[in-house]
Amino acid sequence: MYKTATEAKEFVEKAKGLVPDAEKVDAVICAPALFLSQLVISAETSPLQIGAQTMHEEKEGAFTGEVSAAQLVDLGVKYVIIGHSERRQYFNETDASVNKKVHAAFANGLTPLMCVGETLEEREGGSTSQIVEDQVEKGIAGLTEEQVADLVIAYEPIWAIGTGKTATAEDANEVCGTIRKKVAALYSEETAEKVRIQYGGSVKPANIEELLGMDHIDGALVGGASLEVESFVKLLEAGSNA
Repeated sequence: MYKTATEAKEFVEKAKGLVPDAEKVDAVICAPALFLSQLVISAETSPLQIGAQTMHEEKEGAFTGEVSAAQLVDLGVKYVIIGHSERRQYFNETDASVNKKVHAAFANGLTPLMCVGETLEEREGGSTSQIVEDQVEKGIAGLTEEQVADLVIAYEPIWAIGTGKTATAEDANEVCGTIRKKVAALYSEETAEKVRIQYGGSVKPANIEELLGMDHIDGALVGGASLEVESFVKLLEAGSNA
């Protein structure tokens, strides 16, 4: 929940000419729903894609304040974050609701960025793999192999978000590898190789190259470090060189 509509448009106008070629990196800005229509228009001549931060699983109905997948698609939105840790923590989203939203996103032609991750207590208790594998299995239940291959899964350890703490590249890669193995067990090795797995948790220009150098980390889900154009572009440049 950052920036006004005016500030968001100014950000896109400044950033779009500096974004690396779309063949080198997928660059997506996931903005508040209020700004999406305006940002889609601003970004249409650039490699930038626009995504939403959340959505409701139903097509329509008495859900005041919510936004449906069909409404997002009609605006020209391409991606949607589903199950972000803050949505789970503050808005009671569950693995079951995440699964419903993932299905709704695919049914409407959106690419879901499905988030999974453990708390500090769970990590210190040694249950990281169990928690993450369980979230993955419940989140993608019922999807086809083709849908899973197009999915983006973001590993965002809750204890590392906005705290300045970051999992080491090796630790992040290990969990991302666990996610890939779980997908392979549920579907196939081929599907597991296609699914894009991101890391999110205090990612910044200073550490993104090391993170993206890991075998199982295909990209980054970035919060605070993406709010300034200069930092945002540095992150994309690191991605294009990975």
